Amino acid sequence: MAINPQFPYPLYLVISEQDCYPQSWLHVAEEAILGGVDIVQLREKNETPARLLEKAKKLKQITDRYGIPLIINDAVSVAIEIEAWGVHVGQKDCPPLVIQEKYGHQLQIGWSLEDITQLNSEQMPAVDHLGVSPIFSTKTKADTITEWGIDGLKLLRKSTEKPLIAIGRMNLDTIESTWQAGANSIAVVSAICQSKNPRQCSAQLKELLT
Repeated sequence: MAINPQFPYPLYLVISEQDCYPQSWLHVAEEAILGGVDIVQLREKNETPARLLEKAKKLKQITDRYGIPLIINDAVSVAIEIEAWGVHVGQKDCPPLVIQEKYGHQLQIGWSLEDITQLNSEQMPAVDHLGVSPIFSTKTKADTITEWGIDGLKLLRKSTEKPLIAIGRMNLDTIESTWQAGANSIAVVSAICQSKNPRQCSAQLKELLT
């Protein structure tokens, strides 16, 4: 796959404090960026709004230092307040059209695609990129409908020109075939967050995408 100019971020880190435990999640984020991560999403499902905002501000200090885009999962107001690059929402979250109507183009909007019929949704004009979830089933994301697999990703690639971010058991064994099947970006959680050397792991993953 060539790098997509609409989404030139091949290695995408999805991070939370819990996913990194017992390591410091901010340390993992910085090390991963130094290893080659191109874009970071903060996904904290169980934090209070005040605590999420505090975490987002701390992470943005790091991403800004290295010129890395930061995406906030679900919490549109937090993304706006910290001037994040983007927001990622699922099918049950605030709809992309509502976000765009309220905030214009202040945020790049990512949307989780769970079924190929959702490509026909009225929301699609407001969507900048699609999260294809999961490629392979994973414990970190249990509330999903379709396990896309490589064949499903290939079909999706033929059906849309929007950038596709692949997530779900992405690691050293799976990312190369996923990339070649048409993903524009590979979203990694456990492989980096649970690594004892997140910088080295990120570098190894990035090498498979270049």
